[in-house]
Amino acid sequence: MDQHKLRSHVFDKTGIKIDVDDPIFALVALNEAVLAETVERQLTLLDAATQALAAQARAAGGLPPLPAAAMPQPVPAAPVPAPAPAPTSFTPREWRLLGAAAIVSIASALLVLGGAALLYKL
Repeated sequence: MDQHKLRSHVFDKTGIKIDVDDPIFALVALNEAVLAETVERQLTLLDAATQALAAQARAAGGLPPLPAAAMPQPVPAAPVPAPAPAPTSFTPREWRLLGAAAIVSIASALLVLGGAALLYKL
């Protein structure tokens, strides 16, 4: 937190001059500390919910559960560049679903184009 930048921002917005020794900066520091703790707790809860949702999605899709070593790890508080994930291949079931989705999308596009051509001629 840059107190001088914050001080000039308050002056620009409100026209009120405050000193860097003003007690309001203690409240700002306290607010930042509480916010950081809350964000960390929420990220932990979000990671746990994401892992549970991923496990449910895999189970609903008929895929085996991931081993514990393959589960994504929680993001550390400090930004650390994550390594690129290893490419995974599709299972035969996923290829069939992808093919079915492609056929349905092509059929839908042809139906829309046919309907538009029919309406255009009317």
